[in-house]
Amino acid sequence: MLRIVAYVVVFLVSAAIMGTVRSRSLRQIALLIASYALYFTWSPWFAAVLAASTTINYLVGEWLRRKPSGRALWSGIFFNFALLGVFKYLPETAVHLPFSALHPFARLVMPLGISFWTFQALSYLFDVYQGEDIDPSLWEFALYMAFFPVTISGPVCRMTEMLPQFRSTATTASDDVLLGLRRVATGVFMMQLARLLGQGILAGDGINSGFDRLTRWSGLDVWCLAFGYGLQLFFDFAGYSHIAIGAARALGFEVPENFSRPFASTTPSIFWTRWHMSLSFWIRDYVFFPIMQMRREIWWRNSALLVSMILFGLWHKASVLFLLWGVYHGVLLVLHRILEAQERKYDWPPIEAAGSSMLRAWNALAWVTTISLVSVGWILFRAHSVSQARQMFGALVDPTSYRVHFLTASLYVMVAAIAAAYVITLLTIDALNSASSHQPATSESPGFAVLLARSRWFWLAPLYAVALFFLLFVTISHGTSAAQMMYGNF
Repeated sequence: MLRIVAYVVVFLVSAAIMGTVRSRSLRQIALLIASYALYFTWSPWFAAVLAASTTINYLVGEWLRRKPSGRALWSGIFFNFALLGVFKYLPETAVHLPFSALHPFARLVMPLGISFWTFQALSYLFDVYQGEDIDPSLWEFALYMAFFPVTISGPVCRMTEMLPQFRSTATTASDDVLLGLRRVATGVFMMQLARLLGQGILAGDGINSGFDRLTRWSGLDVWCLAFGYGLQLFFDFAGYSHIAIGAARALGFEVPENFSRPFASTTPSIFWTRWHMSLSFWIRDYVFFPIMQMRREIWWRNSALLVSMILFGLWHKASVLFLLWGVYHGVLLVLHRILEAQERKYDWPPIEAAGSSMLRAWNALAWVTTISLVSVGWILFRAHSVSQARQMFGALVDPTSYRVHFLTASLYVMVAAIAAAYVITLLTIDALNSASSHQPATSESPGFAVLLARSRWFWLAPLYAVALFFLLFVTISHGTSAAQMMYGNF
């Protein structure tokens, strides 16, 4: 709670400075002090590691700017992956290694957000090596690494996007402040939905207990948990992203989007352009493209895609389950590319000739298939062990297991109700936006939908307050703590 209060106070002070001060140096210094002050509240040791990483990466960047060379680039890559490996991967593997000298590393605590700001440092080095015209000062680079709205869990930013904004002297517009605060409010609500999914309407009756406490699952149970966990992870991380993006916007900064309605995807490829977009595009630009461009053969491109997704999985955690999760999605993407090639070759399906009804049916089938395959993959992401994942997959393919269920009916109802409410919310937003865009603002006789659209902030505010109060009442009354900001673990 004290940390939340500190964040709010620092944010308000920073917003006041960004809204009134035009001096570039004062704005940068104020944001840098604010960012390190907040990061320091987690641990002085975390701040020291971040400062060390910042200094070394800046020096490597200067080396690359003076003389772009593979030696300098690989030195930077080695340093960053070594730092990430020591804090993120070594503690989990040290206890299993036969070297007693490494056992103390098992107690090493991972600095918060190291996965995200390390990738930001790497993108900076790659961009400098490729000749991007970016020349940050040490203080500007330090601010890029520590910028407090995105330090903990992204979105992953790039220096080419942030440096011009750090150097701007324009004060924050009131529209940006209002938009930012609305996104923060949206994020808070979404994270509470994630918490409700995790712990359930009844205490200990949510997605978490379905994975953590049950030892038997039916096929229906596994589908409910897989889809429910996908919703929980989405609301938690997309909610956090709304808060981070909104806080940055209220300070006058635009940072990358992280989610764009991923559950509307009709192919695995589209899904990965809508889910955790800042990291997906990072992997695409700095891993997939460089590997793919080494050779022209189709098999090489598919291998590059598979390797990229394996690295994506291992970025989350160095475990067999996350390795399998990366392989699973890599295979899905490769199979989708093969299917697309066959469709082009044989001109199938002939949707254009069949008409709009065929197109709708085909899109519906593609959507159901995509969401089902993505949801099944979450089992590998959430399961505690390979044996648990194997048991859950076994239930999925066992027809007899669908005769019973071990999860409570309330969990089924909650997952279905939240999914339906989310869809209805998106459709309502689209309808209101469409109504307001097609009716001139000067119209003397606007329709009911237009009136609703124009006055949305008057009736949405009390509706939001009631819904948020209900969520807080249900989650807090249980007296339990479900996982919050789940991606902070990665």
